[in-house]
Amino acid sequence: MMKANKTALLKFAERCKNILASNWIGTLNTIKADAKGSKENIHTSKVMYMIRKGRPYIWIPEKDLHNVNTIIDERSSFAVASPFPGPLASLFRSLEKLPPRVALTGDMIRLKSEKAQVAVERLRETILYEQKAIEDFGSTVSNVLKSSNLKYTSRSQHLNEFLKGDGEHVMYKFDVRSSMFIDSKGGMHEVDAEDFSTSKADSLTPFSAALIDGINQSDARRRALMLFCLVYFNANVKDAYMLSVDRKGFDLLGKVPSLAVNGEFGQYEWKDFRFTLKNEATDIGSFCQQLMEMEEDVVRRISSYSGLG
Repeated sequence: MMKANKTALLKFAERCKNILASNWIGTLNTIKADAKGSKENIHTSKVMYMIRKGRPYIWIPEKDLHNVNTIIDERSSFAVASPFPGPLASLFRSLEKLPPRVALTGDMIRLKSEKAQVAVERLRETILYEQKAIEDFGSTVSNVLKSSNLKYTSRSQHLNEFLKGDGEHVMYKFDVRSSMFIDSKGGMHEVDAEDFSTSKADSLTPFSAALIDGINQSDARRRALMLFCLVYFNANVKDAYMLSVDRKGFDLLGKVPSLAVNGEFGQYEWKDFRFTLKNEATDIGSFCQQLMEMEEDVVRRISSYSGLG
């Protein structure tokens, strides 16, 4: 089941694309402008966005200062975090760490109404496709998602509610000039421009927030994560949370004993673990099926060790 090879790890460009495709809210920064032109003061706000052909399309409320700023200076930056729903938010706060995120610099290009309408229609098609994908896989997926609070974790539900809203917005295309992947420890990894433009997001990413929350909100599945660490890494963890999912595997945080100064075990610390799927998951159904097979596998192994099998 486990593979110890570099191909199990996604390139930084792929991680950036996965983060962008898994979220729907980002932080936009534009340069404040006045009659004298651009200044170095920055206007920052949270905005809704969608991804089309690997590029962010951003909605700005009609009265937001971004609309004035971008008339004078199109330069901007856009940051998006990997989803951290439910228990992950409080865990990150307690550890004083941030979720992995992507930081982009580029230009904000205002779309004419016809092009904005085409983008909205493509988004509606995407939303319907995502909703149908969950239904088509039946219990294989619903068993994993049943513990997730879809009101907060479903990307398609959030975007659908936004489209039905009454607020007036202006739509922009964000032309990316540079991109950077920032890991959970604050490490910055510059992404090659060609890699970024050619990389594609996993088909899992629209569902990642819901998958992560569904697993982390289930006591049974969290216990399974702990068994994964024990069986596959011989690590005795006290607790575990799913951190991210992708077509090649998933990452989790496990609470392991830490060595004290005298070499004895003292307090606990959180450690990253990377698990690789036996086969790349081409869709959400494949991921959930392999996750359940891994759960069954570790239970069989533990039973065998205990002489109960």
